[in-house]
This record gives sequence, C-alpha cells and structure tokens, in this order.
Amino acid sequence: MLHAAFVRSPHAHAVILAMDLSAARNAKGVIAVLSGADLSAHVTPWIGVLTHMAGMRSPPQPALAVGRTHWMGEPVAMVLATSRALAEDAAELVDVDYDPLSAVTDMEAAISADSVLIHPHLGSNVCWEKHISVGDVDTALSDPANTVVERNFIFGRHTGVTLEPRVILADYDASQDELTVHYSGQVPHMMQEVLALHLGIPQSRVRVIAQDVGGSFGIKIHTYGDEVAACAAARLLRRPVQFAADRYESFQSDIHARDHRVTARAAMAPDGRLLAVDVDDITGIGPYSVYPRSSAIEGNQVINLIGAPYALRAYRARLRVVFQNKVPTCQYRAVGHPIAMAVMEGLMDDLAAATGQDPTTLRALNLIADDAYPVKSPQGMQYADLSHQACLAKLKELMDYDALCAERNALRAQGVYRGIGLVSMVEITNPSPMFYGVGGAPIAAQDGAIVRLDASGAVHLTSSVTEQGQGTETILAQIAAEVLGLQAEDIRVSTGDTASMPYGGGTWASRGAGIGGEAMRAASAALRDQILELAGAVLQCPPSTLALDGGAVIDAASLTPRMTLGELARMVYFRGNELPAGQAAELIASRHFRVEGMPFVFSNGAMASYVEVDAETGLVQLLGHWVVEDVGTILNPKLVDEQIRGGVVQGIGGALYEECLFSDDGQLLTATMADYLVPMAAEMPDITIAHIVTPTRTSALGAKGAGEAGTSGAPGAVMNAVNDALRPFGAQISQMPMTPERILRSLGLVP
Repeated sequence: MLHAAFVRSPHAHAVILAMDLSAARNAKGVIAVLSGADLSAHVTPWIGVLTHMAGMRSPPQPALAVGRTHWMGEPVAMVLATSRALAEDAAELVDVDYDPLSAVTDMEAAISADSVLIHPHLGSNVCWEKHISVGDVDTALSDPANTVVERNFIFGRHTGVTLEPRVILADYDASQDELTVHYSGQVPHMMQEVLALHLGIPQSRVRVIAQDVGGSFGIKIHTYGDEVAACAAARLLRRPVQFAADRYESFQSDIHARDHRVTARAAMAPDGRLLAVDVDDITGIGPYSVYPRSSAIEGNQVINLIGAPYALRAYRARLRVVFQNKVPTCQYRAVGHPIAMAVMEGLMDDLAAATGQDPTTLRALNLIADDAYPVKSPQGMQYADLSHQACLAKLKELMDYDALCAERNALRAQGVYRGIGLVSMVEITNPSPMFYGVGGAPIAAQDGAIVRLDASGAVHLTSSVTEQGQGTETILAQIAAEVLGLQAEDIRVSTGDTASMPYGGGTWASRGAGIGGEAMRAASAALRDQILELAGAVLQCPPSTLALDGGAVIDAASLTPRMTLGELARMVYFRGNELPAGQAAELIASRHFRVEGMPFVFSNGAMASYVEVDAETGLVQLLGHWVVEDVGTILNPKLVDEQIRGGVVQGIGGALYEECLFSDDGQLLTATMADYLVPMAAEMPDITIAHIVTPTRTSALGAKGAGEAGTSGAPGAVMNAVNDALRPFGAQISQMPMTPERILRSLGLVP
C-alpha cells in the first residue's frame, strides 16, 4: 500500500507559473509525484450545479489545481510513498512557483463593480441569485400603524470537526478493471457513481465500502479532490493508496458552512399579528459550488424556512450566493436551519420588546394552529403534521417559565444579568424524490432493505442507510425484531457496502429511521408473511392462525410454540421435497421506500436557553437548555434524545465558540484545535428534553427525523437569551459566534 500526502497552496489566489517535482520524485520511499496536469488526463473535472436551480453557475473543478489556485489549502500536487511520513517529507521538496493574485475574501466586496473576478470567464463572482415575493410587503412595512423592526445578522463560518477525519483507501484490480474503495463517508452509492463517472470506470466495477464511520455531520457527503486523486493514483500505479487527512488538513480542506450576512425586517399589526417579513441574505461559498449537491442549497433553505412556524401573510426575500477565495462551503448539519430560525426568532423577540409583550404570548398568537395543517407557506413549502402550539405550551411547563422569569428579574436588581431565549422551529427531514430527484445529482431519495432468514434461524438485515454513530443499526434491528418477534440482539445488521446492500441514499437530512426504517419495516413484514405461509403449509393450518414470537412460529390464539424458525429454515433449505408441490420456498425479502406527495417531512419543536452574561468580561455561562420536540413516532427514546442533545451542543458551538477566521488575504487563521474552539463538557448546560408525538402520515411507522433538530434551534435560543440578558443595558448582539469581545463591543466597552 502507498500513502498519499498533498502539497497544498499557501495562497488564497495565485497563478501556478511552474512546478518542479524532481527532488520529491527522487526522495526516499517515493513511488510517484503527480501534478494537476498529470491527473487531468485520467480524471474529468466536475461542476456543482443543480438543474432545477435555474441560473446557477460554477466552473469545472479539477481533482488537483491546474494553472491557478483558488483557496489556501487547495491541493496542487500529490506525493505517493511507502509511508505517510516519507510522503510528507517528500512533499516539502516540491517547488511551486506562484504568482499571487488579489484575494476576494469579503462576500459583499466580491459582488462590487470593481471586485477581482475569481473566475474571469463567468463575468462576475455571483454563483446564484434567487428572489421570492408573495403579498404586499411594502404596504405592511410602510404603514405607520404597524410595528416594524429591522436587524442585521452575521453568521460566522464553522466546520464539522468530525471525530474521525476524512479517510479513503482505494485498491484497483487491473485484471478485472475493478476499483474497491474503503471510504469514511455517508453516501456509498453516490460516491460509486461519482468515481465511476469521473475516473471512466463502469459503475458496476466500482465498489464503495463505508462502515462504522466516526462522525460525519454532512462533512462527508461531498466530493473532495484529494479523495478522487487517491483513487486515480491507485488505478494508475496498480497499488492500493490510502489518504488520511490530519486535523490541520481537515480545517483547510473539509467543507465549511454558514457564512451569511442577513438583513431582515418584520411588520406587526396593532393587534399583534405578524404581517410581513423582508429578507436579504448574502452568503459566501468559496471558489466553487461543491459537487454534486451544490453550495447554494444552504442559502436556498434559509430563505425558504424563515417564518416557517408562523401564519405569515406576506414575504419577500433576495438571496445572493457569492464566490470567494476561501475554503468551499456546503451542506453541514441542519443546512440553513440555524440561520433561518435565528433570524425569525430574533425578529420575534424584537417585536415583543418594541411592544412590551411577553415573547411567549406573541409567539402563541402567531404560531400556526396545530389543527390547521396541511399548510403551504408563502415560500411554497408544504407543512403537515406539526404541533407548534403544543410544543410551546409544553416548553413553558417544562422549564417553569414564569418562575424562571421571576428569578431573572430579581437577580437583575442585584446586578446579575441573566436572560431567557426562545425558539420555535422546524427541521427538514425525510426528503423525497421531489427534492433531489429533479436536480440531476446522483443522489437517491429512496432507501432499501433486505431481510433474510438463514438455515440456523438467524435473521440478517442489509440496509442502504449507513452507520455514522447515530444508532442506525440499532434502530433497524429494533424495527425488524418487533415485526419478526425476536430480540434485537438476535439480529445481524450489515450496512455500507455497495456490493451487497440495496441501492439507496445513505445517511443525510435526518432520513435514516423515517426512510431506511420504513423500508426495513416493509421488508421484515414481507419476510414474516413468507415464514407464516411456509409454516402454514408445513403445519397444515391457515397462516392467519399463526404468529411469530421468541424465535418460533406460535399458535396465535393459544400462544403455544409450534416450530422454531431454525426448524422451518432447515426444512426449506435442506428438505424442500417435504414442502407441498408448487409452494414458494423463499425466506428473503427486499423492499424500498420513498416519501410520496411532498418534498419533505418536517419535524418541529420549541427550545429555550437560560444564560448569564458577565457584563465586565463578556463571558456567557449556559445555565440550562430545554427542548420539546415532535419527531413523530419515537422508535428509540434514548437515541432520539441523545441525537437532540448532541445537536444542541453543536449549535451552542456555532453560537458561542466555533469560527473559521481568515485574514484579508485569505489565510486561514484557525487551523488547529488550539485556535478553533469547540464546546467541551464544562461548557455544556443540562439539557432537558420532552416530546409531543404527531406521527407523519407519509409512512406506516410515522417516524420523522431527529438528527438535526438540536443544531437547528439552539443558536437562535442562545442568541435571544444573551440579548435578553443585555436588554437592561440597551445593548444587542447579532453576530455569531457571540465571543466575549463582541459582547463587550455591543456594550460599548471595547472599540
């Protein structure tokens, strides 16, 4: 096996004048050194646009930079050696002559008339622009009888910091023209298609294996040039090639997320009814729209989801997606949700403060009634089976809202500044083929399951949903066990191998239980019917009089065991002559499931955060966090609650700590864990969780998604809580992360 190390651009924007690879090629242990030009004959570039997002533009992106580099950290050459250490040593010997160009780092400056063009042939630095206009927004905003608030929000970049960095191991068998790729990622079938297409190998001869991945958060659903280059090198050199990103590489090559500047206004009638919202969102995505899902999706979801929980009459939005000379951004846990929820909930708190209303009272007045669904939003989003009113009511009870307000008010008189922040939210889950199916990307919105009974009576499951640490295999085993009358520990589950699993989408958008689980339920039910039919034939009784329990076929009325599953299986497999003539002898079932009739299934919930702000240091202490979430049918309470807790902590990271900072010339300043802060155990508050249960009618299980809810709502709740604590000072902060320096600046204590 060979190990790959990459030479990465030290410049955010530069022309590659020349590259001398000779010293590296002669270094100890080096087998090959490849430039972008060397690879271009073997790997076709990709373009990260979706056909249903009219007007989106992005240039072809090569695996390794050719002619010009576009962000600090972009790979320009690859060294392959017998060990990672030797490959890294040789990479230091690659001599690249750069002609630095002006870097475009500020998203607003990028669209100015005199901006440097990152891709001159495109004529501007705009990747995509979208407008929405429904209802009479201008009249609502201009009527003096209405209360109007306006606010400018800034959301900093952050990244996933997965427990296990990106890793890939590619092994090419020239005799069969077959490529086997072990891949630390979320979407094996998508990567199978991507690698086959861009390496020129028949898809049937590409096998992708992704098992027991150490965290993903959306970081690992994208096409990365260094990973594709490693696969191409394995094919060229006829030797296995491994690339494992170290943490420093991860910061400058893993996709970043967020990076939005939003100006938003809202108008409220004298009776407290929300009338109109007007939004302008500009987001920076780096130099390319990331393939194949596109970097414009986050901004699109921001403007589509603002105001989602509310009975909103008029809405207007403009979105501009802008190229920059920074690490590319794309889809990351709760794509767009934290921005959309923080903007809308910040406006709701501003309206409450401007009119002297309690924030919970104003929300209850404007939240869509729980018996009003289905509802179509001004943006065209279709909502069904939601429970905002019930969630808010339960949240107030869970946190003892009135007592907490009294405590906050009493402490303010003593110079202790605490705040309460609320969020009502939605989470996109279980996407249907109406979402990605129309965009042209090789992403399946369905999932498949195979359930089989072997000759020993053991049950084996195979699913297209992958295991990223979220408990997918536990949920699948639990579903099959309930249908088949077994214990979950008696079932074997296999995932993450395109050679054996049914075709499907993988893990993303909180879809594992709702789509993959529903496929597993259907396949398990089909196997149950096969077992009962065969058992009825053997026992000479109607299948309807039999049931399954404890690994046996039992009499449904008396619950008396009639035969074990092992006995039935051995008869079918080894003594088929004892079965009635013409009797089907199948003990395996395969089913697929997709959501029909709507683009998504939405979860919803309400959150509250309680914080204390030190007005002298700007430090924020998290005192408590409460979540009431409606994820439909809850299949495994512990897994659901821990997904929510983990999401909350990740949202707290974006609200208070995590930020990818760049210098004006595009140098990444936070490329180690010493500089990039994440919440640790000491920063986590107690997180109390409760549920409302409204099953989705799109499936028999009724399960919605739960994986991104915490991240969706926590940042807005924390920001509102901090601003509630700052209200006695007449101060407000609207930038995340809310660092001590920024809080002190909002108080006028630092310039």
